[in-house]
Amino acid sequence: MTRRKPRTPPAPLPQRDGVDPVRVRLPLDGAGRWDSVRDHLVERLAAGDGVIDAMIAEGRIVRADGSAVTATTPYEPGGHVWFHRELAPEIPVPFPLDVVHRDEHIVVVDKPHFLATTPRGSHVRETALARLRRDLGIPELGPAHRLDRLTAGLVLFVVRPQERGRYQTLFRDRLVTKEYEAVAAYDPRVPLPVTLRSRIEKERGVLTAQEVPGGEPNAESEVRLTGHKDGLGLYRLAPHTGRTHQLRVHMNSLGLPILGDPLYPVVTGPVAPDDFRRPLQLLARSLEFRDPVTGREHRFVSARALEAWASYETWAHAGAGQ
Repeated sequence: MTRRKPRTPPAPLPQRDGVDPVRVRLPLDGAGRWDSVRDHLVERLAAGDGVIDAMIAEGRIVRADGSAVTATTPYEPGGHVWFHRELAPEIPVPFPLDVVHRDEHIVVVDKPHFLATTPRGSHVRETALARLRRDLGIPELGPAHRLDRLTAGLVLFVVRPQERGRYQTLFRDRLVTKEYEAVAAYDPRVPLPVTLRSRIEKERGVLTAQEVPGGEPNAESEVRLTGHKDGLGLYRLAPHTGRTHQLRVHMNSLGLPILGDPLYPVVTGPVAPDDFRRPLQLLARSLEFRDPVTGREHRFVSARALEAWASYETWAHAGAGQ
């Protein structure tokens, strides 16, 4: 008989600025190693004992029933505690996040360049998820997939947590038709259209992803040229898989790195959080799928334009504009 995984209790703390509290699960094998919750947190978290003790004294760390952890609260194997971490100030991303579609099940947005999809690292409040939770008043909103911070375009969010898995499965099972646009150099010697298949791997902590020569392919992208002028090409990209940086890696492998890319072919980034110049010229242009909950056929199209294609000089010299 298969033992069910214990259900994670709901957070006893509300969101703050659209950001969930941090949850810490106490290891099952911790009995005897730590006498108190405080001792475990001091050893586990990088904040240091002074910060942990101050948070406990202020009642800012709580258990599943909402009661505050004290300095002597006994260690409970398999238990959970929650708290809000103090967030560093963030540079506001000065571009709008446009809602393309909203119903009782999903929210589709047209994300600007430089705005992360979900909280990660130093980008927490200034993310699409936190903004939407605040602006739309939907605290349980969650992403069905993600876009890189530097990539603009369409992102699908799910209103009800119990339905999120059904939408995420669409992406996992490749039941969503996605098309991107990119601006890169034009080279008539590159034979297009072409379908690229390769193995792409990305190590944790390394900025770039790498193609593994001779590896079993796990990434597939179709690349088409839709127009060219003044030495630039406008490309339509169709990823059939969803590896990290897949389109950027594949365009670079063709000798056509996407304009504004700080990682390929040469690492010049990461892009500073206050640098909104020369956005990566990659746009998630369209999403098409059958809604797994309502059965409706959806097709959404971004209204954004890639600036370098409209005016290379403006993009190259004037900076950020959306």
